[in-house]
Amino acid sequence: MLKQDVTQAVLAEALKTGGDFAEIFLEDRLNNGISMLSGKVQSVNSRRLHGAGVRVFSGLQGVYVYTNDTTREGLLACARRAALAVKGEKFYTVQDLTWTDANNIHFIQEMPDQVKNARKVAKMKEAQAILKEEAEIVQGSIGYTDSVQRVWIANSDGLFTADTRVYTRMNVFAIASNGSENQTGGVSPGGMQGFEIFNSKINPEAMAREAAEQARTMLHAPVCPAGIMPVVIDNGFGGVIFHEACGHSLEATSVAVGNSEFCGKLGQKVAADCVTAIDDGTIPNEWGSLNIDDEGTPTTRLVLIENGILKNYMIDKLNARRMNMPITGSSRRQGYMFAPTSRMRNTYIAAGNDDNDEIIATMGDGLYAKKMGGGSVEPTTGKFNFSVSEGYLVKDGKIVHPVRGASLIGRGSEILPKIDRVGKDMQMAQGMCGSISGSIPTNVGQPMIRVSEMTVGGR
Repeated sequence: MLKQDVTQAVLAEALKTGGDFAEIFLEDRLNNGISMLSGKVQSVNSRRLHGAGVRVFSGLQGVYVYTNDTTREGLLACARRAALAVKGEKFYTVQDLTWTDANNIHFIQEMPDQVKNARKVAKMKEAQAILKEEAEIVQGSIGYTDSVQRVWIANSDGLFTADTRVYTRMNVFAIASNGSENQTGGVSPGGMQGFEIFNSKINPEAMAREAAEQARTMLHAPVCPAGIMPVVIDNGFGGVIFHEACGHSLEATSVAVGNSEFCGKLGQKVAADCVTAIDDGTIPNEWGSLNIDDEGTPTTRLVLIENGILKNYMIDKLNARRMNMPITGSSRRQGYMFAPTSRMRNTYIAAGNDDNDEIIATMGDGLYAKKMGGGSVEPTTGKFNFSVSEGYLVKDGKIVHPVRGASLIGRGSEILPKIDRVGKDMQMAQGMCGSISGSIPTNVGQPMIRVSEMTVGGR
């Protein structure tokens, strides 16, 4: 942990050459992981990460230096290296540090790092037992991960605080085969919870059945026809399209430097009236939640788009200076080796008023994207291309049969105004999001939505 006298000295050292703000972030993290293939444990690993980073601001510029030597001498040396990159004319002092307890909203019943591996493997075997009995499933891959991250954060404005983040997750992937080709299905639930997550969010047997059913369904599906058509995107991981095509473009990381299609559009209409989008870090025990962000700011519930109107961006300390706007508790990083920046937390389209059956029944001919896969996005333009991992052809408002090989192609700012239906059942799904501050846990989510017109790639 950080001692107050050492912290005060390190921050003072970082400001010696004229920086106007200094910050230290110390991390001690234990990651555990187990992988299983066809019922056999392939690997068991445990990894500890320990180190600290010192950041210095001078006006609109930031410098970040990190080290795994967290002794007093090591931290002072790190601060000196950061200070060497700053040449200011005015010299600032460090305010007296005042300890602030982070308001903990994530109560952990059973710390995962205290659970024996045998219990974790037993949960994985519950899923494997189901996969073994599922027709046409030839192989199952199961993974388990948990992490306990402890952080201490202090800055020259007098902030001194700490937090503990606990994550547990399991994934199940099934491969179905007919002898000549294979198809896959998978699910990966997780949360900011301990091992008690297996009493609520994670059901290994249900996960295995869902993964197997998806793989088997896609094995017998014909190729999706291509064209421009209405598209219904289901809840949960369907929210990945908003996350990628719009969410990243609402982060100050892009907005502050003019690399977003939403620059200068606060208060303007950017989506249909039925669209409200939120980035919320305050939901207890959710995968993307936090008590404090990685700059020590209490997390928030931030309305990004309200009834189609752009209301807010996600803003960290450095970009707040560049944009002359307040911070939003959205600063995140993978760990001490990364400088923080604005990032999403639990980002979702809020529930609407439409009935799911009516949404499909009134769509005419189109595509029902039940589950989304991976994709690519160009943040500057918002152009995206996403695969549909489980899709169904709809004719005259009725689901006809599954299709595979579908992809959704478009641009975030053009898709948002075309959302004409928003369902009532908002659900979230877990993922890892990559950006310049590394890979972090984020939730995506939405109720079922309908886009009146969208380009569908297929054959």
